[in-house]
Amino acid sequence: MATFLKTQLNSHAIEGEESGNGEVEKNPSKTLSFPFWYCAETGIYSSKYPSIKLPEDPFLDVVSFIFSHKNDGVSALVDSASGISISYSELYPMVKSMASGLHQRGVSQGDVVLILLPNSIYFPVILLGVLALGAIATTMNPFSNLLEIKKQALDCCVTLAFTTCDKVDKLSTLDIPVIGVPEILVSGSNCSESSVFYELISCDPNWDSRPKISQQDTAAILYSSGTTGVGKGVILTHGNFIAMVETFVRFEASQYEYSSSGNVYLDVTPMFHVYGLSLFVMGLLSLGTTIVVMRKFDADEMVKAIERYNVTHFPLVPPLLLALTRRAKDGALSSMKSLKQVSCGAAPVNPKSIEDFVHTLPDVDFIQGYGMTESTAIGTRGYNTEKLHNYSSVGLLAPNMQAKVVDWITGSTLAPNCMGELWLCGPGVMKGYLNNLEATKSTIDDNGYLHTGDIAYFDEEGYLYVIDRLKETIKYKGFQIAPADLEAVLVSHPDIIDAAVIGARDEEAGEIPVAFVVKRDGCAVSQTDVINFVTKQVAPFKKIRKVYFRASIPRSAAGKILRKELRNLLTSKL
Repeated sequence: MATFLKTQLNSHAIEGEESGNGEVEKNPSKTLSFPFWYCAETGIYSSKYPSIKLPEDPFLDVVSFIFSHKNDGVSALVDSASGISISYSELYPMVKSMASGLHQRGVSQGDVVLILLPNSIYFPVILLGVLALGAIATTMNPFSNLLEIKKQALDCCVTLAFTTCDKVDKLSTLDIPVIGVPEILVSGSNCSESSVFYELISCDPNWDSRPKISQQDTAAILYSSGTTGVGKGVILTHGNFIAMVETFVRFEASQYEYSSSGNVYLDVTPMFHVYGLSLFVMGLLSLGTTIVVMRKFDADEMVKAIERYNVTHFPLVPPLLLALTRRAKDGALSSMKSLKQVSCGAAPVNPKSIEDFVHTLPDVDFIQGYGMTESTAIGTRGYNTEKLHNYSSVGLLAPNMQAKVVDWITGSTLAPNCMGELWLCGPGVMKGYLNNLEATKSTIDDNGYLHTGDIAYFDEEGYLYVIDRLKETIKYKGFQIAPADLEAVLVSHPDIIDAAVIGARDEEAGEIPVAFVVKRDGCAVSQTDVINFVTKQVAPFKKIRKVYFRASIPRSAAGKILRKELRNLLTSKL
C-alpha cells in the first residue's frame, strides 16, 4: 500500500556537493559518521523504535491472539446506513459460531474459502471464523467478473464461497457451494441463502473439535501483482498477521495518550484489500475500537457518518482525501469536528492534495504509511508531534523491521539521502507466492529481504520517502492493476497483434490504465471497439480508459516492453 512523494531528481543522490560540471555527486556525504539506526558496513537500516517481543507459542492462531487482548470496547462493528451493530460481547462468540458452523458443513483445516464481498459488518465475522477453523481465506473485489473469479478459485482450489445474495446464482457455475450474505440480517429477509448464513452464526460456539493451528500455517491467500507480471497469490501465515496486529496496529495505538476503545474509525477502505483487512478485520478489533462500516462510498454519506457517529479516525486512499477536503471546503467542516486523524495509504498521493487538506483541516492530524500485501501491510508509519509535522514522508520503520536501499544497477547498498530500490525484512514478509517458486525467489532473497520494486530513500532522521516505482502495477483508487492481465485480454482480440498497458497520472484516481495497441493491417478497429472489448472481460475498475494506436510496441532485445519509452510518449501527447 505504498504512498508516493512526487520529487524531481536527476541522480541517485538526494543531497551532496556539486561536481565540476554542476551535477550532484552520488555520495551524499564525505563523513563516515552515521546515525545509530544505519550500519554502513551492512547497509542495513533498523527501526528507531525498540523491538517488540512477539508471541513465542508456536501453536497460536491470529484469531485467538486478537481476542486474547482484554478491552472495554462496547460497539465493535456498526453499519453506517442502518446503525445496526455487533457488540464486542457478541463478536467473538459469533466468530466461534461461524467456525463451528463451517466445520459442520464440511469445511476442514487447510480448505480455502473465497470471500467475495463488499464492506460489511459480517466480513470480519466470516474471515475470522474461517481462520479460527484452520481454513484459509482468499478475498476478491466484489466487482470482479466471472472469468476472474473462476481463475482465482481454480488457482487456490476454493472449496466454498461467500458472496452477496444477488450474486449467488452467478457463482453457482463454479461448481462449489456458495453462501449468500445479506447486507443486514433481519427477520423476513427475501434472500433464501441468508437463512444458511443465519444458521452458521447461530451454531454452538463452544464446539470441541477446534484444530491445532501453527503460527506457520497459511491463514490467507491475497492476490497481488507484486513487482511485475500477472496477479499472484500471496501466502500469509497466522504468524504474519500476529506480527501485523502487534507491530503495526497495536504499536501505533500505543503512541497516543487517548484510549483506543474511545476511538471511532470510519471504514471506506475495502476489507478485501490488505490495508482494510489489517485494520478493520483484525488489528483494531484487538483494541476495543468502534468501526463504522460503509458498504459503498458516497461523499455525502461519508460526511453524515462522520457527524452521526463522531468519527475520530479516518484511514483512506488519495481519492477519498480529495473528496473529504472538497466537502470540508463546501461547508461540511462543522460536521467533521470530531475528527482527530486522517491517514493515507494504498496509492500515490499528490503533494498538492496534502497541502489542501492540511490547510482546510489544520486541526486534524495527517499521516501516511507504507506497506505491501507481501509485507502484510507492515513497513513504515507516520507519527507527528507538537514540534514535528512531517506530512510528506511515509514515516519511520515499524518495530522489528529492517530495510536496505539498493542501487538498482550495481546492487550496492546506499546510505541515507541516496535513493535506490527499497528492500524490507521483518516478521510480516510473506511465506511466498502460491505455486510460483520462481517469482518468490526473485522477490525474497536468501537473507529474507523483500525486494519491493519501489524507489525510495531515508533522510538523516530516518524518515522514508518513496519517490517512484520500478514495478509496473497501475494503482487506480487504491486498487492494483497488473498491466500484463490487461495486455493478455487485448491481444486476445482477433484484430490486435501486440499491446502494452501503462498507468497515466490522474488527479481523481491516482492512475488510469492506458493502452498502446498494434492493429492488424487493414482492420478498422477503433478506440471504442478496444475499450468495449476489454470492459466486457474485466472488473469495472480495470477497464482501459484511453487507447493509442502504434505501428509497434517498443521492446528490449529480450522482448521486455520498454514502458519508460511509452511513458515518455504519453507525456508528449498530453
